[in-house]
Amino acid sequence: MNSNIGKSHRGFIYLLFLGIISVVLFLGFSLFNTKGEPREAVVALSMLQSGDWVSPINNGVDIAYKPPFFHWCVALCSLFTGCVTEFTARFPSAIATIAMVLTAYCYMLRNRVDGRLAFLSGMITLTAFEVHRASMACRVDMMLSALMVMAVYLFHCWYVSRGKWHLLLTVLLLSGAFLTKGPVGALLPCMVMGVYMLVRGERFFSAFFKCVAVVLASCILPLCWYYAAYLERGDAFLYLVYEENVLRFTGKMVYSSHEAPAIYNVMTMITGFLPYTLFIVFSLFVVLRRRYRLPDNIRQAAADVWHRFRGMSDQDLLSLISAVLIFVFYCIPKSKRSVYLLPVYPFAAYYIARYILWVTGRHRSVATAYGWLLSAIAVVLPVLALVIKTGVVPHSIFHGKHAAENVAFLISLETMPIGLLVVLLTIIILLAVSFFIRARRRSDAYVLCCSLCGLVFSIYLMLDGVVLPRVLNVKSDYYVATEIDRLIPSGEKIWDYRSDWKPGDRNRMHQFSVNFYLNDRVTPLDLHRPERGYMIMGDEDYDAFRKSFPQYRLDKIRRFDHRSCDDKRRLTLYRFERIAGFDQEKQVDRRYACR
Repeated sequence: MNSNIGKSHRGFIYLLFLGIISVVLFLGFSLFNTKGEPREAVVALSMLQSGDWVSPINNGVDIAYKPPFFHWCVALCSLFTGCVTEFTARFPSAIATIAMVLTAYCYMLRNRVDGRLAFLSGMITLTAFEVHRASMACRVDMMLSALMVMAVYLFHCWYVSRGKWHLLLTVLLLSGAFLTKGPVGALLPCMVMGVYMLVRGERFFSAFFKCVAVVLASCILPLCWYYAAYLERGDAFLYLVYEENVLRFTGKMVYSSHEAPAIYNVMTMITGFLPYTLFIVFSLFVVLRRRYRLPDNIRQAAADVWHRFRGMSDQDLLSLISAVLIFVFYCIPKSKRSVYLLPVYPFAAYYIARYILWVTGRHRSVATAYGWLLSAIAVVLPVLALVIKTGVVPHSIFHGKHAAENVAFLISLETMPIGLLVVLLTIIILLAVSFFIRARRRSDAYVLCCSLCGLVFSIYLMLDGVVLPRVLNVKSDYYVATEIDRLIPSGEKIWDYRSDWKPGDRNRMHQFSVNFYLNDRVTPLDLHRPERGYMIMGDEDYDAFRKSFPQYRLDKIRRFDHRSCDDKRRLTLYRFERIAGFDQEKQVDRRYACR
């Protein structure tokens, strides 16, 4: 690879190509296998089915918990295929990731960052575990993060150049972030830029009013939607907004929402930057050999640090302020999830790239050892798949309550066809290993670092294209939904009963995956009380249903020996019908009891 790659458009083209190959290519290979993805996809599905693009009803009773920008993107992508699929539902996240990486790359070149460092930062961002996982998921978080990160970069470009197009794009990006997950999408990037302005010597009120003006401009489009949604859904919508934005931040929601201590965010950053955190661990054994001692004059040392901090380049200072402030901000609310920290990754990846280049240039043995570890993992993947394919792994090795599921995973891998895709991905792995072996003999540290990223790319390609789809598709409820669709009349509404929901509870659980694959036909029974129809229900809900709804006669059609990927229930399909005269008989009994 040409070491001059970042000094021309080739770096941009290579990052675009690598993004498409590693993120977009295998989007549709895995079925929905968690409740989160179909929960978002069904909102876009309900938009297309009902024609309501403001606040559609899904799962029979719900309005979307998040603003609609991400769902609009999914629905627009699905218009080209005629239906919402796994590929079209995940495509907006993938495009947002690639756009974020390319924007960061262009911003670095604009600020005279070494093109090789900019390119390596982009590769690390693309292959960081958390970013890679989120970029291939139908969730709002990657879209939100990409819009926020791009808004920070363009806001800074406007601050430096006062270009009107930079300001307009900043406002549009912040509006999109607001419409993706609420006010935090517009407020947090402006907070970052406000602190940056203060560090650069801007007066407080000047920086404050600049940021407030941008935030207010970014609220215009979102407020139009909020008003339209309020007209359509009324007070229920207002309470949902209050709950999702205020109560979630303060930890006072009526249900627990991913509550965790601040250390949780530290751990998720460590795991989220895998496999590069392994390189950092490897390097510590060498770097920490050097002896460090505290300065004699602590006050003077602190003053020197502050002076160097304020004297940082634009890229260094903006990346540091962005990474630290966003991380600290998400440590404040009680609700914490790893995907909340996604905006940190592009900024932190810049410093990780610098560190990897520095260590590789001075302690080449660290990069070599790390490269051999990645090479071993990359080679083991196709070999292990081939071994499992031969059937030499006995099913009896699995024990416990999850034994049946693990055996199903093993059988799926055993029946995996060895086709052209497996051969091509194996060749890519061998080429990546070969590139690393040749790169470690060269004196250029940058080429060796790129070979390490190439190994990570090859591992992800084998996992995403071959291994994970075979495993994750076993978990999916797709086959249950397909069988239900075969057993009942076409277009018939399907009812659902859950004993874990009580009247007044706002966080109602649904069979999101089954509902998506049945085209949003599943509706809670307890809120409608139909005369007859078809119903799905978990094994543990049967007794509660008979007690709560004795007026229904149940006929079992099919029990599915599959643990739902949404809630681990085993579902049973019933035909039900209200018993004729049941209510009248109850009234007669009550009247006689009163006498």
